[in-house]
Amino acid sequence: MKKVIALLTAALLVFGLTACGQKEAPETKAPTPETEAKTTQAAEDGTAQGTEAQTAEAGKTEEGVRTSLTVGFDAEFPPYGYMDDNGDYVGFDLDLAAEVCKRQGWELVKQPINWDTKDEQLSTGAIDCIWNGFTMNGREDNYTWTVPYVDNSQVFVVADDTGIATKADLAGKVVGVQADSSALAALEDEENQENLDLAASFADLKQFADYNTGFMELEAGSIDALAMDIGVANYQIAQRDGGYVILPEKEYLATEQYAVGFLLGNESLRDDVQATLMEMVDDGTFMEIAKKYADFGLTDAVCLGK
Repeated sequence: MKKVIALLTAALLVFGLTACGQKEAPETKAPTPETEAKTTQAAEDGTAQGTEAQTAEAGKTEEGVRTSLTVGFDAEFPPYGYMDDNGDYVGFDLDLAAEVCKRQGWELVKQPINWDTKDEQLSTGAIDCIWNGFTMNGREDNYTWTVPYVDNSQVFVVADDTGIATKADLAGKVVGVQADSSALAALEDEENQENLDLAASFADLKQFADYNTGFMELEAGSIDALAMDIGVANYQIAQRDGGYVILPEKEYLATEQYAVGFLLGNESLRDDVQATLMEMVDDGTFMEIAKKYADFGLTDAVCLGK
């Protein structure tokens, strides 16, 4: 299903990790296969951290000049990144990335990834950043981040005829969630006893590889509710012409913010991308892109420049 194009040769750069002009160039719509990159020190504890790690950057030549930006994204996470009816990868985040690349004179390489391999992809240089509704809260020290650009919430979606109206109504129910997602992290947050008690009240918490699968299970009745990002929930409900509702705001699971995540210590690339995003805010392009996805609440959710 995935289209392929050739990636530019990855070059090996060495740098120490620490905490956290316009040009025209054609946008690449098709994804590429995973870049073959030299393996570096493994990210510890499931994060993109490491000490004096050596990592290839996909978009640089041997002379250290950036010619492209390889964006890692979940291809089943609308409206931020997904495949449209023409087989092209589209979405709010990919539109933002395309405009950044256009202004920087870079080729945009859209690289769909399995979400639970994102840290490996980033640490080996197969991708240059994670840009796809990526929650920074709780991960502030694991990546180098841009400023946040979307205020997001984790919510519960249920069929509108179930009688489930509150989180308390989920006791004894089967709830679905995407593996390695922010919703799952919120339910497993050891510092949030309310969420831990909520999760303990479920009959079962089923994990799915992606939210399309989760919604299919919700439609089939094999789960009673689905915990997920509100933007994705709005998109999925709209695609089904109703039949499903989001539990009210006071029943939200968590609130958070999205930002673009880079390998910890890669401040140079972060600074280039962030500066261009701010230019887009100043000239109105950022909000024009958001308006394309107004039906999914993005004009209200974006926080950059407000």
